[in-house]
Amino acid sequence: MLAALLPNIWFFAAAAAVTYAADWYLHQRGSHLINQLGKVRAGPSIRFLLRQLMLVLLLARMGLAEEPLFYTAVACFLIFYGLQAPQGAVTTLIWLRRTMPVVTRNVDLHSVRIPDAPPGALLRRSGEKMLHLDIAAMAGILIAAGTGEDRVGYAGAALTLLLALVYIVALIPYMRRSRLVPPVAAVLKAVDTWLREYQPTVVLYFSGSNESAYQGNMWLETMARVEGRPLIVMRERNLVPQLAETSVPVLCVPAGTHLMNLDLSSARVCLYPANVGKNIHILRVPTMKHVFIGHGDSDKLASVNPYSKVYDEVWTAGRAGRDRYALADVGVRDEDIVEVGRPQLESITTWTGAPRNPIPTVLYAPTWEGWDDNPGNTSLLLAGENIVRRLLAADDPVRIIYKPHPFTGIRSRQAKAVDAKIRAMLGKAAAERATEPRWVEEAERAAAERSAAQAELVRINARLAELAVVGRAGGDEAEESRVSLADPAREAEAAQLLAAWSEAYWHSFGWWEHRTAVGAEPKLYDCFNESDALVSDISSVVSDFIASGKPYAVTDSAALGAEEFRRQNTAVRAAVILSNSAEELDELLAAVADPAADVLAGARRELKSYLLGPDEPTSMERFNAAVRALAAKAEARNAGVAQRLGDQVIAVPDREAAAGDGVVPGEPELPAEAAVADPDAVGVSAVAPQAAVEAAAETAVTEGASPAR
Repeated sequence: MLAALLPNIWFFAAAAAVTYAADWYLHQRGSHLINQLGKVRAGPSIRFLLRQLMLVLLLARMGLAEEPLFYTAVACFLIFYGLQAPQGAVTTLIWLRRTMPVVTRNVDLHSVRIPDAPPGALLRRSGEKMLHLDIAAMAGILIAAGTGEDRVGYAGAALTLLLALVYIVALIPYMRRSRLVPPVAAVLKAVDTWLREYQPTVVLYFSGSNESAYQGNMWLETMARVEGRPLIVMRERNLVPQLAETSVPVLCVPAGTHLMNLDLSSARVCLYPANVGKNIHILRVPTMKHVFIGHGDSDKLASVNPYSKVYDEVWTAGRAGRDRYALADVGVRDEDIVEVGRPQLESITTWTGAPRNPIPTVLYAPTWEGWDDNPGNTSLLLAGENIVRRLLAADDPVRIIYKPHPFTGIRSRQAKAVDAKIRAMLGKAAAERATEPRWVEEAERAAAERSAAQAELVRINARLAELAVVGRAGGDEAEESRVSLADPAREAEAAQLLAAWSEAYWHSFGWWEHRTAVGAEPKLYDCFNESDALVSDISSVVSDFIASGKPYAVTDSAALGAEEFRRQNTAVRAAVILSNSAEELDELLAAVADPAADVLAGARRELKSYLLGPDEPTSMERFNAAVRALAAKAEARNAGVAQRLGDQVIAVPDREAAAGDGVVPGEPELPAEAAVADPDAVGVSAVAPQAAVEAAAETAVTEGASPAR
């Protein structure tokens, strides 16, 4: 604006270039500022329109308001702005008609035709691409104003309008019915057909925020090994791309009404790794039993959530989980708790009693700050820097692996700042260590091995990227649902590559080098196996690490005192208790360096059995036994309901009665004689309306059936 008012055409051109570059940069980064600008009425369309208006102002200030170039600029920008509406409408319509009511993996939907997606170049960030077409007009008109060559301005304006029209015309063919996905009803019918053919028996139901994908991913391997026919049901589309590789069928159903109408009559057990509001959409199904399995076992309050009362059973790793619910007294009955171990922990190696490398490795894995300001939530805020500083200053050198919780900093700016400081501290320490003579010599000796490991990582990553692309590149959600079918050979190769990746990763740098490990790789359990000791907080990280038998320390961030801290938190009974000053770390380091100084070794063995259950039978065997037992209860309940309904006729109110008796509008009506139960079916007749079926089931429960609370 200042350049336009002066007027200074070269100043204006430079300012315009800077604003174009800034917009592009912020969009490329996915900056939060972009969304904030939209909220204050400074969205992309407004920003581009203002830039165009400033050009018009510049022309007026240069005395060109009566020249044809001025009118050409005004007309061009008005027409261009008008063309954005049809382009946006066409793009939105294509997106809507390409969006299926479900997203699937390993589900065969051959009965519906799902065409290839439009080219990603046309639809990806289409609004931004359309707006940037004005660059030709802006550049041409500026050149014309500066040189007097009006033809350049006319050519630039014509090019902008031509490109906008070409963009719209290029989109139109993808609006044809043959390029769009089938209607919602057809897709849901195909899903129900597949469900009736597959007949799932065990469901993992997962819903959560964008950062919570790890909660579902930790159960994928267990679901692949569970007895029966497993199915993973998800609710958020954005979580599907974050799902790790699995051979188990995945069905993402965002709409609650669609989920509640799916045919899940064959399922007998439903497993829930998280307590979220959307669980209610499947908890209402009476023909299956519902189990809370959680996404970790710890002394956090989340592990004894009163919400757990809604499930038929709560499965814990060991006796500690059972006692935890008894102490919390939140309404979960002892007979509804089943100890199944932790199948995920089978990959954790047991400590040999000595460090893996010439110097010990300490893993610092703090949990996140939580949703409240309880100082006991995380050690990061009050003790994090002290822990790292004392480890770096230890008398005998140690290596630090820092792996923060994925949620770190999402609520607390202070936690985010401390996290950044710790990363900087480790980066600086690693750089200083790299210049010390001892480590320089080690680096020279290991140079060939490290180089080979780094090359192997490149090869593995490239191959994993190839395996991750199923079908052609650039496909959208619907096309990926069509092509993402189970491929045992591809999955076996991917599993081998991931195992090789972990080994190559740890050999790609020195065993003396400090490391910050963020993201999905390396996995937490890989960090367990690489480390000799753990420093953490009250979280499932501690309970899981106990499976290794290695020494560990837990920070009493709330300053309760060691005795009270142990009394309140089972998992710290065999831990070195750290104050916020972290001065007790010497005790942990001594236990790692000398087995004779490890006075808590026996306590760790006892605690492992208490927290995680016995080593035999294995956790997977106990998990499968629990699935079988609960499935049998579901079968018995369904058979009892079917027997009690027998020849009972379910009355369906007529239309007039429905208006005044609270019947849900839109429920199908049915003649009374059609509602007789099928003696060969589990539950009641498939032709009975859902509301009537549930009412009959509830009546049967009150008459003595096993309750599904």
